[in-house]
Amino acid sequence: MKIGILAPGHAPEALRPAHGDYPDMFMRLLGEEGFTFRLWDVEAMEFPDSPSEAEGWLITGSRHGVYEGHAFIAPLEAFIRETYAAGVPMVGICFGHQIIAQALGGRVEKFGGGWAVGPTDYEIEGTPLTLNAWHQDQVLAPPEGARTVGHNPFCAHAALLYDGRAFTLQPHPEFDTPFIKGLMDTRAPGVVPEEHLAGARARMDVPVSSVTTARRIARFFKERS
Repeated sequence: MKIGILAPGHAPEALRPAHGDYPDMFMRLLGEEGFTFRLWDVEAMEFPDSPSEAEGWLITGSRHGVYEGHAFIAPLEAFIRETYAAGVPMVGICFGHQIIAQALGGRVEKFGGGWAVGPTDYEIEGTPLTLNAWHQDQVLAPPEGARTVGHNPFCAHAALLYDGRAFTLQPHPEFDTPFIKGLMDTRAPGVVPEEHLAGARARMDVPVSSVTTARRIARFFKERS
């Protein structure tokens, strides 16, 4: 099965030699599932010609906000709507979770409650899971047709399922502990309040459920291929 990866942003340049970019992390995460991959750098305005260029689509995270006026936002939303109408399965993570919601009529905003950083506990599809988080923006109102299947007290819509056509997550199953530590060093200073960082550092030894989540993502794609 061919998965098209749409990258609306990139990992910090200082972290890429050790960790790779966001698409590399997803290819590692899903590497045992028998997929092939092709990448489009949508931040650089590289877009597929049609949803049929892949059998499933994955939209990665980004440092950008989905409500910002970047040139790639409108064409990415148009591609999401076209893909949804065509019934080609989509998975969105963090920014991907938010842009799919926004493209289909939901509301995304910078959350007044602050940041979620590092190992964070969720209930997703009835199962307690711990996954790494790195966000302040949230889906505050899902679009019509989306069902909330994951949440915690901080994030009411942490996972959404769209009539079998899309499965999206606010947390990052692709982020491991060393990468989260790297983000704290490179992107957090002056942006993420120290109390949030201190809370994350205190939980760095908590195991995360990346393998379980990777299997769920793979199953979603395969069941709809």
